[in-house]
Amino acid sequence: MVLLKNNGALPLCREEETIFIGEFAERPRYQGGGSSHINASRIESALEMAPENITFYRGYQTEEDRVDAAMMEEAVEAAKKADKVVVFAGLPDAYESEGYDRIHMKLPENQNLLIQELAKVNGNVIVVLHNGSPVEMPWAEDVAAILETYLGGEAVGGAVVQVLYGEVNPSGHLAETFPLRLQDTPSYLTYGGERGIVPYQEGVFVGYRYYDSKEMDVLFPFGHGLSYTEFSFRNLTVDRKEIKAGDTVTVSLEVTNTGSRSGKEVVQLYIAHEKGETIRPVHELKKFEKIALNPGETKKVSFELGAEDFSYYEERIQDWYIEPGEYVIEVGDSSRNLPLREKVSIGNDIPLPIQITLNTPMQEILRLPKGQQLIGGMMAGMTNSEEAEDQIGEAMSREMIEAMMTEIPLRTLVMFSGGQFTYAQANALVEVLNQSLQEL
Repeated sequence: MVLLKNNGALPLCREEETIFIGEFAERPRYQGGGSSHINASRIESALEMAPENITFYRGYQTEEDRVDAAMMEEAVEAAKKADKVVVFAGLPDAYESEGYDRIHMKLPENQNLLIQELAKVNGNVIVVLHNGSPVEMPWAEDVAAILETYLGGEAVGGAVVQVLYGEVNPSGHLAETFPLRLQDTPSYLTYGGERGIVPYQEGVFVGYRYYDSKEMDVLFPFGHGLSYTEFSFRNLTVDRKEIKAGDTVTVSLEVTNTGSRSGKEVVQLYIAHEKGETIRPVHELKKFEKIALNPGETKKVSFELGAEDFSYYEERIQDWYIEPGEYVIEVGDSSRNLPLREKVSIGNDIPLPIQITLNTPMQEILRLPKGQQLIGGMMAGMTNSEEAEDQIGEAMSREMIEAMMTEIPLRTLVMFSGGQFTYAQANALVEVLNQSLQEL
């Protein structure tokens, strides 16, 4: 279970006047559909496991997404008099199964409307969610607490009650991002494909790698999870600042329980490549560890990273490759809360194979000693020509022209050269450059 939000409404107190609302309190959705479905011998509901002073109101129905005005009004009137209101909401069986995909991320509208109406009359509304995957929460800002239980199995009712009343301190963290809406997801524009073909155009930018790289607002980030206590992270160290293939680096930090309850925290380590040439996510989760801490207790957590933890799959060699350069090690409790940072430098003497074509950008050619020797002077002459001066005076700065000349492919240089550089010369240059690369 993951405690997504808590403004102090949880844990519940048995002396408070608390009401349970929602069909899932009485009949929890505890498993998925299709071939994963089993016939449980006994199912615990939150209602039967709750204290005797709990009053129950149905509030909505799951048979169809239709608002029952009388049922809703009864629940709202009761909420006005209660200290705390716990709403059990989620996705009905018909919304999720292995045989088809969901076409939206919404809860049934009768549940959304009920939660919004309850929040208007009571400031201590707690939402308990039963669902197999993320849902949109248009009421998230209005409620006091949100507990995500997913599909918790046949004993989910007793487990929920234990967490709600603080008998168990929640310590789960999200293994997925909860976006604000379906339209924010990385595959939204291409999902379903066309003519029987589904392109996976998001590439490596799946899940948090997409949302974090775009710096996009989300409902709850990957790795997020609250507790009834607080934790602090400090003193991040690495035992070496420079490594190469075959080496390892040990990363250590201290975690302290700064609250008044015993609890568990999930320490997460991410790696980011600074200023790399390869298109990669802004950071990637590499290690994590859950630790238990008593109030005031501090523990040291250590991770060992091999050079392969910094690698990516390189199609040109059909193998994992370590791009040399500086990497940042980030540590925290979610992909959006990484307060500790340290840098390491990784060397790699194995060059990637390079194949020059007419489509190769000029900046890549100019990085080669032979390329700079054969074409660098001509590039400088074209940038400083009278035609370039005219362009600078009319519409472009010199910096713009210089940037354009390095980013264009070799074939485009022929058109820009004003006859100084022909296609025959370009093809000959490609042959010479590829030959020089073989000789390295």
